[in-house]
Amino acid sequence: MKDTRPSPRSPSPPDVPGLAARRAAADAVEAVLQSGHPLEETLERLTRGLEERDRGLARMIAATTLRRLGGLRGLLRALLERGIPDKARRVEILLLVGAAQILFMDVPDHAAVGTTVSLVGEQASTAGFKGLANAVLRRIAREGRALLPDVADQPEWLVEGWTAAYGPTLGEAVARALAREAPLDLTAKGDAAALAEKLGGRLLPTGSIRLVEAGNVTALAGFNEGEWWVQDAAAALPALLLHPAAGMTIADLCAAPGGKTAQLAAAGARVVAVDRSAPRLRRLKANMARLNLAVDIVEADATRLKAGPFDAVLIDAPCSATGTIRRHPEVAWTKAPADIASLAALQTRLLAHAADLVKPGGVLVYSTCSLEPEEGERQVEAFLNAHPDFSRLPVTPGECGIAAEWINAAGEVRTLPTHLPDEDPRFAGLDGFFAARLKKA
Repeated sequence: MKDTRPSPRSPSPPDVPGLAARRAAADAVEAVLQSGHPLEETLERLTRGLEERDRGLARMIAATTLRRLGGLRGLLRALLERGIPDKARRVEILLLVGAAQILFMDVPDHAAVGTTVSLVGEQASTAGFKGLANAVLRRIAREGRALLPDVADQPEWLVEGWTAAYGPTLGEAVARALAREAPLDLTAKGDAAALAEKLGGRLLPTGSIRLVEAGNVTALAGFNEGEWWVQDAAAALPALLLHPAAGMTIADLCAAPGGKTAQLAAAGARVVAVDRSAPRLRRLKANMARLNLAVDIVEADATRLKAGPFDAVLIDAPCSATGTIRRHPEVAWTKAPADIASLAALQTRLLAHAADLVKPGGVLVYSTCSLEPEEGERQVEAFLNAHPDFSRLPVTPGECGIAAEWINAAGEVRTLPTHLPDEDPRFAGLDGFFAARLKKA
């Protein structure tokens, strides 16, 4: 059996600033690309014991590397004619991390080059490549972005799918938008305008609050008091489509970690939050406690839930999450076409069961944070063909602050990372989301 343990590391100089953060970033990128581990969970484990500043640096380096991975890999292929031996894959990871700092981050070139070369020298299997790493990174520092190939930063199969779905021009624009870091969006429990002023944020037409350079989220005013929660502006739309209010009983299927549950409960509805994952439900429960919101929590497989009927059902279905690549750049590199097919099959089962949970005259909202039509438009079309007692309840421009260009010809919401443009790119964009509102006869 192949030994997959890392090679022994030589002692590193303890006084090299930022070395531990860069090591953690490289380890995280390696874990994502080799084993498909979620980036945030991996970073949480690898950065324990580091100071907050170093934790933030590690997170930014790892996320930037994965967000720009396609172009960075193309760059290394162009600079390394012979490539890197399989036994030294760690060198490629370190070069990617170093190049990302030089090209896309506000990091001094000498710091990016020096720390990367130090990391190359830490393991016996990579130490022989220190000279190569130094030469490659110094060339990147000298010649800059002119060396970058004009290729997408996401895998080719994903870009081809977006091109087929949205056309060549928009498909390419979507891919480029996904390579930019997303701003921080919040949903207010109470007065959104007042909270936006309090935090120095921007109030969006949909009622979300947008911040940039927020720093440590838990240190923001109102966090401990439960005045808001983190939620992309597009992710907040499906719950808004139900127009929740006091007197309504709503089932939120696949509810954890609870952003949409909180929206529904804060509006006064009685909410039954359903999820099959006990750990995720513990997180939902903690979030509701911080927000001081009361909901009924049910641990169950949503495809077999026996409950209702409800006034409304919200399904934020498990999906490929390709619409969230700005926030979770590892998604592009941990998913495959087969995953979309299997997730689509699960979504079909969820929709079919949810239909029985809606009372006559009730409403069903189906949503996914995916850019793939197989998980959005095609799912709803197939559902309506199989369930003639349901019909679309179209979304109208301006409803819930939704712009006309976010609504497709069928009256469904389809947000793209190119939507909500702004002169300041830090404030621009939305997660890619799909949402359809269906009414039972």
